[in-house]
Amino acid sequence: MPFKSKAQRRKFAQLLVDGEISPETYEEWNRETGRQELPERVQPKAKRKTAKRKTVKRKAAKRKTAKRKTVKRKTAK
Repeated sequence: MPFKSKAQRRKFAQLLVDGEISPETYEEWNRETGRQELPERVQPKAKRKTAKRKTVKRKAAKRKTAKRKTVKRKTAK
């Protein structure tokens, strides 16, 4: 698997120096990455804003149905 960022490459180099990974593993990753221009850090993908709107509508619908269910019914004696 190739490196995704310069920071990840530095981290693996440090693990190699500390002896936590084998030189073969580091070389494999380095070889697969090649000479790509890597970003300094990889940012997580942004969450969609529309997902929040959908959950708000669901909560409002639950409140309406909950009110209907709590109506007291008269019982016949």
